Amino acid sequence: MPKTASLRPRRAHLAEPMASLDGLLREWLPRQRWFAGKDRPVAELGLLSMTELFPGCLHLLVHTGHGPVPAPGGAPPAGDCYQLLLGVREHPSPRLGRAVIGRVQDGPLAGRTVYDALHDPRTAQLLLERLRHPGKAGPLRFEADPSRPVPGGLAPRLLDAEQSNSSLIYGDEFILKLFRRIQPGVNPDLEVSDALARQGCDRVPAPVAWMRTTHPYEATLGVLQPFLNDASDGWTLSLNALAAGDDFTVQAHELGRAMADVHLALAEAFPPGPPGENGRTAAAMTERLTAAAHCVPALQPFVPGLRAAFAALSTCDSGPPAQRIHGDLHLGQVLRAGRDWFVIDFEGEPSRPLSERRSAHSPVRDIAGMLRSFDYAARQRRPWRPEWARRCREAFCAGYAARAGWDPRKKHGLLRAYETDRAVYEVLYEARHRPDWLPVPMAAIERLAVRGD
Repeated sequence: MPKTASLRPRRAHLAEPMASLDGLLREWLPRQRWFAGKDRPVAELGLLSMTELFPGCLHLLVHTGHGPVPAPGGAPPAGDCYQLLLGVREHPSPRLGRAVIGRVQDGPLAGRTVYDALHDPRTAQLLLERLRHPGKAGPLRFEADPSRPVPGGLAPRLLDAEQSNSSLIYGDEFILKLFRRIQPGVNPDLEVSDALARQGCDRVPAPVAWMRTTHPYEATLGVLQPFLNDASDGWTLSLNALAAGDDFTVQAHELGRAMADVHLALAEAFPPGPPGENGRTAAAMTERLTAAAHCVPALQPFVPGLRAAFAALSTCDSGPPAQRIHGDLHLGQVLRAGRDWFVIDFEGEPSRPLSERRSAHSPVRDIAGMLRSFDYAARQRRPWRPEWARRCREAFCAGYAARAGWDPRKKHGLLRAYETDRAVYEVLYEARHRPDWLPVPMAAIERLAVRGD
């Protein structure tokens, strides 16, 4: 175990421990699934905040980018900010294995091994204790809802399936999501789930504890919520139904009703957005299409038909009022426990600015995301099952209409435009990250450009 005194950084000398970690982190960060800059090297690495969370564990906020590290209290830096929990030991346990980042060669931490501390059960248990007993650690704040106590002694395990964040499961009773890419402000995953809990909406697990920072700016770092241990996500359930040749329309109809419940609660919990401006929305969608077609030549033959979908949006009715929405809705963001559907992960698209993710949007955007997800599921294996997707899409919209009081299918121009915008985003994503999946959104592009149904 390292000497704790030498791990405790003084604010005026943050550069000293960073001299030990710089080389290791530059090599390690781009290999992490949650690191957004995989297509470029870490050109600049700066330390924004460092706190000794417990003996042998450092909490860091690091800045990656091409601009200078801002002065305390200054404007948020250009580039990205990441949250790291690093274990520092002279003789780490062999069980840490792939969590090891490397051995420090020089600087104040020379001779010690650094590792991702979330893989260390002891660190995970101490982190839960911090959340169970609200308090401060330097700029870090640990807060909790006193009406929802959390028991101690829950065994932790790190969830491997996360992409943009990291999650710890405690005793199969609670899940702690730690945001890796940090932006100033309240994260929607905390803000929305707390607001819905206050509305009495039981479709979303309520936050029981959370952590945030006050330096170099106010930001949410993590949220602890109940873990639905007996639940299965909608993506897995839909693929299982397809593999077994089973119908999924009953589940899709119930999911539509559940999503309407969430949208109605969101409309009550947050102020309404400004009146719809379809012309401005259509212009933004067209701009994204132009940029995507420049990057993916396969889109170019369909651009005229897709532009027509966005042009039609300018002339159709504004539809339901803008409101807070999920922002990144698909089958992987919903869970079924027993006969009930639950909605999770209100963070929105992590690549989008936080201000955009916290603003009001048309609920049709969420609906379009789920309809595209049914299409993705139906095309996971050959022969493709477009008819299965069509029935699920119809059932989902019918279930939504039964609760919401308006039918998405009767907002054809709106729905076509938002689904087209989502499909364009998918084409760009697949071309960059999963070229083998590109035919899936391209099939939707052809449908939406030619027929628009």
